[in-house]
Amino acid sequence: MLRPSRALLSTILLTALFTAACGSDSVTDPQFQPEIVNVVDSFELQATGITDISQMLVYTWTNTGTTASVDRSTTLSAGSGTLTILDADGQQVYAGSITNDGSNSTQAGAAGEWTVRMVLSGASGTINFRVQKG
Repeated sequence: MLRPSRALLSTILLTALFTAACGSDSVTDPQFQPEIVNVVDSFELQATGITDISQMLVYTWTNTGTTASVDRSTTLSAGSGTLTILDADGQQVYAGSITNDGSNSTQAGAAGEWTVRMVLSGASGTINFRVQKG
């Protein structure tokens, strides 16, 4: 009986771990097609005409600063949604409803790869928000 070498087993294990890690920072099959602009120091998401969506979407965004401004202009006819932003160290610097129109600033955090997470629950309507280097 042939036994796999330790090198082969290590390669398989590392590949599985890498694949799992990559999946945690990406969007998995959004139930709708948002328009997204994700460039250094500016992240925007817009979706119109969504109907009864319950899903969490997670994006990685590069912020070279230590704060960001969050601008929201969302109209939901049903359901709810929250927006949470984590800094490069994984610390929460912002959390709020996506339907609270207006502008806010995040708390100060570490510059680098930030996480933008939106959670929708039975949401119908239009979503529009922007996060920019503060």
